[in-house]
Amino acid sequence: MWRIITGFLLCMALWVVPLPLGAVEWPVSPRAAIAERIVPPYALGEGINDKGVYHLLNSGGAEIGYAFETGPLAPLPGFSGKPINVLVLLKLDGTFIDVKLLSQHEPVFVAGLGEKPFRDFLEQYPGLAITQNLVVGVPYGSGGGGSDLIYLDGVTKATASVRIAHESILAAALSVAREKLAGIGGGASARPDMTVEEDLSWQDLIDQGIAQRLVVTNAQADQAFAGTIWARDDPIAQDDPEGIYIDLWLVDVGAPAVQRAVFGPETLDDLARLYAVSPDDEPLLVMDYGRHGLVSQDFVRNTAPDRLSATQGGFPVALRDADLFVELHPDIPEPEAVMILRADRRLGFNPIADWTLRVQAVREHGMFHPEIGDAHFELTSSAPGRFYVTPKVVKPRPPWVDAIFNRQGDLIGLAVFLAGLLVLLGPGMTRLAGHRHYTAIRLALLAGVIGFVGYWGQGQLSIVTVLAVLRAALGDGSFQVLLYDPFSLLIWGVTILGFVLWGRGLFCGWLCPFGAMQEFAHHLGRWLRLPQITPGRRLDQWLKRVKYLVLFGLIATAFLLPDRAEKMAEVEPFKTAITVQFQREWFYVAYAAFWLVLGTVFFKGFCRYVCPLGAFMAIGGLLRGRDWIARREACGSPCQLCRVKCPYGAIRKTGEIQYDECFQCLDCVTIHDDPAQCVPLILANRKRKAA
Repeated sequence: MWRIITGFLLCMALWVVPLPLGAVEWPVSPRAAIAERIVPPYALGEGINDKGVYHLLNSGGAEIGYAFETGPLAPLPGFSGKPINVLVLLKLDGTFIDVKLLSQHEPVFVAGLGEKPFRDFLEQYPGLAITQNLVVGVPYGSGGGGSDLIYLDGVTKATASVRIAHESILAAALSVAREKLAGIGGGASARPDMTVEEDLSWQDLIDQGIAQRLVVTNAQADQAFAGTIWARDDPIAQDDPEGIYIDLWLVDVGAPAVQRAVFGPETLDDLARLYAVSPDDEPLLVMDYGRHGLVSQDFVRNTAPDRLSATQGGFPVALRDADLFVELHPDIPEPEAVMILRADRRLGFNPIADWTLRVQAVREHGMFHPEIGDAHFELTSSAPGRFYVTPKVVKPRPPWVDAIFNRQGDLIGLAVFLAGLLVLLGPGMTRLAGHRHYTAIRLALLAGVIGFVGYWGQGQLSIVTVLAVLRAALGDGSFQVLLYDPFSLLIWGVTILGFVLWGRGLFCGWLCPFGAMQEFAHHLGRWLRLPQITPGRRLDQWLKRVKYLVLFGLIATAFLLPDRAEKMAEVEPFKTAITVQFQREWFYVAYAAFWLVLGTVFFKGFCRYVCPLGAFMAIGGLLRGRDWIARREACGSPCQLCRVKCPYGAIRKTGEIQYDECFQCLDCVTIHDDPAQCVPLILANRKRKAA
């Protein structure tokens, strides 16, 4: 099943991706508009090119990085057909200083959720770097274990829009980095090669420089504090200048051959278990034979050591106590203090590249409120490359593939539901329509559409998508926007298949969450015995034309007044009722509630007369290849039962089905096949009995 879904979406992708994606152009904002958004201690420098890239200065006027918009550099269009424009402040080392929203026209943020969730999403970028693999979403199953990816929390109900924004940010930042920043994007961290066998002793480790030593005498420690108030605050150092203050040994024990030369059997077993649980941790052995020690008395096990730190390539390396009992090899003298630390290779630590261990020496001056001073002593180390392998760089999947994998559970559930529905409405249609509990079965399926397809999956299709595709077809947008929401894309695919098989009825009658809500409202009205309003035949035909006027009005607005298209699309109550679950301004809620309340006395008024998406579906129904509802010669003349019973008014007096208005409720199929309801069948049975 999963392969079928993936294959379908890949086919859709192959149809979408080759189309031109660079047709959208975004104007560069005036320099003054960018400068006013740069707050101290930063200032906007001179422009670098005509794409809106500027030097970013610190308070002293020195260059600290670059400021640029994403719109001109990476104009990836969203659902509105327009790019999401973001201001990015990037350090010279590739770290994000700030990411600010300049403009966006995404329908879900314009009037649905509001811009706050979008701005909250962008607040995750400061402190991250383009050297890291950043993706939007969450790791699925075991996908996060051992991964080099960093996940950003998306925005519920707006996943596709934030993915587009994320891709635009990264694309713009990388384009600046490739041109301006040197040394960005190193290789992947090396990992121990567990297959390398080599007999080593402690002395071999010393001779080969694998075990490295840092020795600091008391005199050297005093010299580090010379000229400060802490210069004479270590009496032991004063009494014994030649004594040893720090005698630290450092060994990278990631390689099995090195481990066997250093540890006893119990610790070897503990390290094997640690590697099985945390394969991305690089174990580092530190031993101290001096009087300094490795940590303070306040240190808590399994936390970062408070007297040891590390850097590599100018970036900090996070160290953490492995909380393991250390049994050393008999050849190694017993130290005063010993620890195994962990450095995470996923955070960029590369054991075969030079890195620096910093040892902090602390002194106190004063009795009651002592002043704290410190000095640092450094030891540079690297592990031998022969014990390690460097894997290929893990690159993030394309965003549309990542979107599929992040929702694969939902997609499988949706595929099963859609496949079952197609079987019920295809080969099983007659049996379904004739089932004595058909109404209950239909309502159960519609409840699933509201809960799973609508509220959980956010699969309510909208005219907004249609407008975005029309704009893209005319070069004012991109088809790629469809790939960011695979759940809705799968529904679109089945809906288009439904056009060929049945017309508009598959979606409007079975897959539209808001349409299902209106049908439940109708049944509620019947249960409450509310009077039902039924328009006359002529009025009904006139009202059905309104939705086409609404559709063409929205299309005209999208091209002539694009800035107002999102507001005009609010004629659909879908966003209010389904996407944001009635959590928005009162007038939007009142509008959506109006149609649901009206549905208790007026059957599906919005769907039949106003819905622009329904109008589009009716036009799409021209692809229908067959008349799938069986008819008899007596249908229409003299029998009018199906026409009278049809709540959609989709049957003409002649008995002919008006498929562009048929919602596939199957009521007429039920009547047609029921010898107790169908008038021609009743008359035929009477004739047979009389004969």
